[in-house]
Amino acid sequence: METELQHKAFLLLLALVSVAFFWLLVPFYGAVFWAVILAIVFNPLQRRFERRFGARSNSAALLSILVCIVIAIIPMSLILGALVSEGAAMVARIQQNQYDPGQVLQDLHAAMPAWLERILDRFNLNNFDALRDRLVEAAKQVSQFIATRAVTFGSNTLRFIASIGVMLYVLFFLFRDGRAIGRAILACMPMSDAKNRALIQKFAAVVRATVKGNIAIAVIQGTIGGIAFWLLGIEGALLWGAMMIFLSLLPAVGSALVWLPAAIYLFATGEVGKGVILVVIGVGVIGLVDNLLRPKLVGADTKMPDYVILVSTLGGISIFGINGFVIGPLIAALFMAAWAIFRDEKPAAARESEAARPKVRPR
Repeated sequence: METELQHKAFLLLLALVSVAFFWLLVPFYGAVFWAVILAIVFNPLQRRFERRFGARSNSAALLSILVCIVIAIIPMSLILGALVSEGAAMVARIQQNQYDPGQVLQDLHAAMPAWLERILDRFNLNNFDALRDRLVEAAKQVSQFIATRAVTFGSNTLRFIASIGVMLYVLFFLFRDGRAIGRAILACMPMSDAKNRALIQKFAAVVRATVKGNIAIAVIQGTIGGIAFWLLGIEGALLWGAMMIFLSLLPAVGSALVWLPAAIYLFATGEVGKGVILVVIGVGVIGLVDNLLRPKLVGADTKMPDYVILVSTLGGISIFGINGFVIGPLIAALFMAAWAIFRDEKPAAARESEAARPKVRPR
């Protein structure tokens, strides 16, 4: 019979080998993470292929892999390549003084109406020379940052391709053996089956909502904004469209952080017609996309308060990088789900304790 010391030694060994295993995954944690995400998102499609070819079928898993490549991986790779090219071109224009942020600010100041200047004077916000110097310095720093990132991305192309290969390899086995892996994880979790299933279901629901819903909405909003910028003749339409895709993942603020300053600039520089068109597109089209599509794609049962999504998304991005826009809301959702289970169990535990308490009969 196993002694208590032997049991503790085994638990210590279990913890050490688990930490060591996850340490081995750190260099490719992004690839493994996105393999799990894609396996959850495309699981309904995999189920359909399994009904056609049979469970644990290599053909079904390969077809699911091909669909993922066509729908997700190829478009994302093309967008990343175009962004690197667009960012490098903008950096070159800034460094060659073809695009001068200080001159843009000076033109904006010259076109400013008198009543707005009086308001700025009242609040001591009219020192445009200092603001121009700060803007030029900030533009130089941003251009240097973008250039450094572009060089880093180019030098890490081989690693990026290797990560894609690892992700597809892991994804194949997750598609083929996903049910068996899920049952093994449930069997190892040191909680009741009801709690395990509740947390796993919440995990899968949040992943689907975040990826299928939020990313789809962000892509639609950023695409509309980028096309609007291109039609209106605004430079760097692809780059600004990508920025809108990224910022659309944040509730409340979203893509307005890009198109609203652009509209204000158009109004201030006398391009009133273009400014009106951009505001109409921003409010009437981009803004309505979220209200119309989010309830259908995300669903009310997985919706969290906007302030929780905003804080968890920003926190996740600051800690985990680009993967954080999924990891942050996921951690927040599991946090809320775990506390909801604890809240729901408290009355039941109190009732069981009351029922187990011996009753004293009156004499």
